[in-house]
Amino acid sequence: MESLLVIDDEAGICKTIRSILESESLRVFAASNAVDGLRVLRDESPYVVLLDIRLGKQSGMELFHQIHEIDPKALIIFITGHGTADTAIEAMKVGAFDYLVKPLDFDQLHQIVDQALKIGRLMHAAAAIEDTNLADEASDRLIGNGPSMQSICKQIGRIAPQDVNVLILGESGTGKELVARAVYQHSRRNLSPFLAINCAAIPETLLESELFGHEKGAFTGAERRRVGKFEQCHRGTLFLDEVGDMPHATQAKILRLLQDGQFQRVGGNETLTVDVRVIAATNQNLEVMIDQGKFRRDLYYRLRGVTLHLPPLRDRIADIPELAHYFLFRLNRQLGTSVQSISQESLELLQSYRWPGNIRELQTVIRESLIASTGPTLLPEFLSIELHADSLNDNDVVPHIVSVNDEAWRLLGAFVERTMTEGSVDVYRRSLVHFDRLLVSQAMKVAKGLQSRAAEILGLSRPTLRAKIRAIDQEIDEPKSIT
Repeated sequence: MESLLVIDDEAGICKTIRSILESESLRVFAASNAVDGLRVLRDESPYVVLLDIRLGKQSGMELFHQIHEIDPKALIIFITGHGTADTAIEAMKVGAFDYLVKPLDFDQLHQIVDQALKIGRLMHAAAAIEDTNLADEASDRLIGNGPSMQSICKQIGRIAPQDVNVLILGESGTGKELVARAVYQHSRRNLSPFLAINCAAIPETLLESELFGHEKGAFTGAERRRVGKFEQCHRGTLFLDEVGDMPHATQAKILRLLQDGQFQRVGGNETLTVDVRVIAATNQNLEVMIDQGKFRRDLYYRLRGVTLHLPPLRDRIADIPELAHYFLFRLNRQLGTSVQSISQESLELLQSYRWPGNIRELQTVIRESLIASTGPTLLPEFLSIELHADSLNDNDVVPHIVSVNDEAWRLLGAFVERTMTEGSVDVYRRSLVHFDRLLVSQAMKVAKGLQSRAAEILGLSRPTLRAKIRAIDQEIDEPKSIT
């Protein structure tokens, strides 16, 4: 029989995970401390270990290495109630299978554990996992514990130690340079230079000189030899921002450098060799630009050693309060203001806005609001007028209203009974979606279609109500069961 070990000093977590995961084919063991956990590991050789990062006096990171010394094949999934971007990155860097934040999403837990068990079966018939010993280095701060941001952090943890070029795609203002710095800080080149250059901000005639340097007399004004960014970054990392705006002639020279590490300064004949990792970023669609003849296909594939897609802020609504408070306290120090908090109404307004300028726009809005505010709390009236004018209104998200009557509730009961009889394993979640549909429909009917009033009736914030409506409308699992 396959086995799984939970090491967590919270007895409730251990008990819950055991009740959820244990089955006829999987035995779940639990330990509240490192000593007991290592004993069970030696005795039972579990395929998968769920490991709390904060484990009394000993950190889960330390225990991770001890577990791998005993059993290199054990697949470790970190769990924590104190998730940060750095923690997620470090967890993936040291070789964790995955990383989960409390409160646990049980559907996600099931999915990840099933994947780990499947890999564990193959591993116990094949080779062992190599242990990775990487230094604990700080990185630029990445904010957000939502699913999309946690996914980015995990990818950074996997990508950073690998010495490959990285292409970061995302809208303007989504934090591409911050992610590039995080990749660098967690890479094996983090003791060597990191330089950034914006390809769109430098005139075409000067861009090659900035990148490759120039010899004295190479052009008017070149009064002495200049070393370019690539030479300065030897054995380090160069971040090429807005690479889609790079001129065609420069693209060809970049391609040669990426192929064989060689280039010449502008106006020079000497061939120089450098070792540079390139992280490129753009908000443009490079594949469309290739079809239009504006970007080299061969360069695109050279840059795209690994691709990171950054989500726009409108797809990270859950991260907005944390981002807003981060900017609040940071800008308080810069501006000398003393706003201590953000009102719930202000947070809801921030979450309702579309944010075409993404995180950069949010930072600007918080800065302007702090300057305009009076008192210790940031109120809605201090936020930009644009937010009030352009925030999502009640017509932007319209639920599919169902008729709520005795028959609808009867059908809900029949749905629950049928799914349980069929042996489904996620009856609770599926039933809640249908229950929410009935409840929200009734509230919207009483509120005469006005979401703000419906949210008040239900005791929910407007963003929460909108999220429920979207979840209801996206749920395709037997929607006619309760209509």
